[in-house]
Amino acid sequence: MGTRDDRVGAYISRSADFARPILAHLRALVHRVCPDVTETIKWGFPHFEHHGVLCSMASFKAHCAFGFWHAQMRSLADARPGTDGAMGQFGRITTLTDLPKDAQLAALIRKAAVLNAAGVKSVRAPSAKPRAPLDVPEDLAAAFRKNCGALGHFSAMSASHRREYIEWLVDAKRDETRRKRLATAIEWIGEGKSKEWKYRGR
Repeated sequence: MGTRDDRVGAYISRSADFARPILAHLRALVHRVCPDVTETIKWGFPHFEHHGVLCSMASFKAHCAFGFWHAQMRSLADARPGTDGAMGQFGRITTLTDLPKDAQLAALIRKAAVLNAAGVKSVRAPSAKPRAPLDVPEDLAAAFRKNCGALGHFSAMSASHRREYIEWLVDAKRDETRRKRLATAIEWIGEGKSKEWKYRGR
C-alpha cells in the first residue's frame, strides 16, 4: 500500500480557499489510480513517487499546477500545454473544471506509473538547431556593474539558466514589470539561484 505524508495534508490546508478542493481531488485521484504511490515534499511542494517521481502538484496565489515528471509525459498530445510560465502540463488551474475529466487524467497517471515501473528512461530528443546565446540587456548589465557578486554567479550559470533570466526580463510588457523583474533577478542571481529555483531546488 502507498503512504500519505502529513506534510502534504498540511500543505493543502495552508493553501488558498480556491486551491484546497483542487489539490485534495488530485491527491485522491493519484492514490486511487496508483495505490502504491508514496507522498513526499520536494522543493516545498507535494510530489507523488512510484519507482521514482511520478507527478507533482503545487498551489500559488491565484492558480494551481499539476504535472508529470517523465519526459514522455511532458508533451501530452491531449493535455493542454502550460501557458504563461505555468508549471506542469495543464496550464493555470483555478477550478476543478480546468482539469481533464477524471477518466482521462486517470489514464495519464496510469501511463506514467507504467513508464516508471518499467524503468523507461526519460530520453529527450536533441534540439534540431542549437539556440544562439542572447545578449545581456543594458539594464541587466548596468545592474551587474553595481553588483559584482551577482555578475559572478550569473557568469558561472549554465547557458540555459542565463537565457531564462534574459528572456524573462525582455518579455516584460511594461516598464514597471521589467523593473520589478530586474530587481528580483539581481536578488536571486546574487544568491546563486536559477530563475526556476523554486521548482529545481536552486
